[in-house]
Amino acid sequence: MFALLAVNFEPQLRGIIIVAIAVGVLIGGTYLVVGTNLGARLGFLVVLAGFFGWMAIMGSIWWVYGIGLVGRAPAWQPAEPTTIVRSSDLLDDAEIMLTPMQPSGDAVADAAAASSALQSEGWLLLQESDPRRGQAVASADEIIQNQAEEFALGEYLSVGVYDKGGERWPKINESLDFFAFFHEPHYSIVEVAPIVPQRVEPGRAPARPVVDETQPHRYVYMLRDLGAKRQPSIFITIGSTIIFLLLCRLLHVRDLRLRENINADSVSRSSAKS
Repeated sequence: MFALLAVNFEPQLRGIIIVAIAVGVLIGGTYLVVGTNLGARLGFLVVLAGFFGWMAIMGSIWWVYGIGLVGRAPAWQPAEPTTIVRSSDLLDDAEIMLTPMQPSGDAVADAAAASSALQSEGWLLLQESDPRRGQAVASADEIIQNQAEEFALGEYLSVGVYDKGGERWPKINESLDFFAFFHEPHYSIVEVAPIVPQRVEPGRAPARPVVDETQPHRYVYMLRDLGAKRQPSIFITIGSTIIFLLLCRLLHVRDLRLRENINADSVSRSSAKS
């Protein structure tokens, strides 16, 4: 055991070995104690039933609180049919706005008109203090820099985030929503403005970014992926419960047969004595 615990060059391998030893000692020690009192086969069934019963309880707790072994976390994903809209007058082509816009040639005026039009059609402009804004901006940065390669880091500025949809039902109020299994699609738009290239001088602090008013604003259109955070715990709970019930049924049938055999043996002994 000391040789196994001395594995330091691979932390993951060491963690797997420690967990395997802990599980073996816990379950093996329990089986050793139960097996000496009930026998090898009956002790194995009892320990196995107790293990899957405990797994069912643990999985149900993970399921309720969303902890333990979790699945894919919720995240913003590129929406269809267009993810990056390169001008405000193209928002209707991307099925974001219902009313088409006519470009005026002024990037600032077009951006202001697009903002008013989005809010009039039900899009909520998020404040800078809203945590949803930071999550959407971070996901938009990933799309702009890595997936679409529209801009590099430091070449743009996020000037607005719009949110729409995401309603859940059925629920009583905002706190009692445990059974709100149904969701409306949740969309977000991150408005991005190119900035004027700044000259970087050694030893001086970088200048404040200045929006380039000659270029149109871009709009990153995203759809919320709810993920599958509780999916592993659901499978663990349901699977462990089924196995636990089957083992309990097997133990019950064994007890019934043992009782019948004992009664039959008692009757045969009584007949033999008479």
